[in-house]
Amino acid sequence: MQKWNVTKLAGHCGARLTGGSLADVDAQTIDAVKDALFAHGVLCIPDQHLTPEAHTALAQALGEININRFFTPVPEHPHIAEVRTNPDQSAVIGGTWHTDHSYDPAPAAISILSARTLPPFGGDTHFASQTAAFDALSPGLRATLSGMWAWHSDASFAGSALEMNQDPEAYKGGVRHPVIIKHPATGAAALYVNGDFTTHFDGWTVEESAPLLAYLYRFCTQPILTCRIVWEPGMVVLWDNRLVQHYATADYAGHARLMHRITVEGSALGPWVPDT
Repeated sequence: MQKWNVTKLAGHCGARLTGGSLADVDAQTIDAVKDALFAHGVLCIPDQHLTPEAHTALAQALGEININRFFTPVPEHPHIAEVRTNPDQSAVIGGTWHTDHSYDPAPAAISILSARTLPPFGGDTHFASQTAAFDALSPGLRATLSGMWAWHSDASFAGSALEMNQDPEAYKGGVRHPVIIKHPATGAAALYVNGDFTTHFDGWTVEESAPLLAYLYRFCTQPILTCRIVWEPGMVVLWDNRLVQHYATADYAGHARLMHRITVEGSALGPWVPDT
């Protein structure tokens, strides 16, 4: 059995795991990774250098793989998405705060990103704890939001200047999720709205929703709730999209960056219900 060393990265989310190999997907390794992931929301694991086959085996050990309909797939590995930035790009994929696949009826559970080509500087990824955001809400706002639902859409990908799939058949329209979700595995309460894909509250107009959503987007990504991952060659980062949002920093213009991402299927999200 591998012995992982777990070091917290920040007060509310993030941990660095060392001392083990993700190429060994025995039950004990997977249980240890899940426990750390659910406790910290995001894990960075250096010096892994996963092959596409090992990356795939890790994802399969965590759940069913979701094939992203917008990203370019890796040749011969269609379930692995390329997250690629070319030297001439001024914007990057994921360069705003968001939650992967919140536009799906059963949103993504876990994302697994493996570093393939890194720029000489920059390209860090920020994460924000949505359980800590929930805990920081005032009692009044928490009570208001706990009974609300919001609509999410993939429409923000339409017409993207980035290398995204523009096939009209890729777009599925809106889906509805609770504003405060109950994590399917742990029961933790988490705020679940994001600036890329949330469009409006259920029963509210877009105009009525905009001020409160804008406040929540600022609130749930304030620096005290975040950690910052500084990428290293061969590093793998896993995060739970029900627990954190993330943001890719576009500060390496003129340099290439290539990551391989596999997404693990989630389940339909239910609302958190306060104790009575």
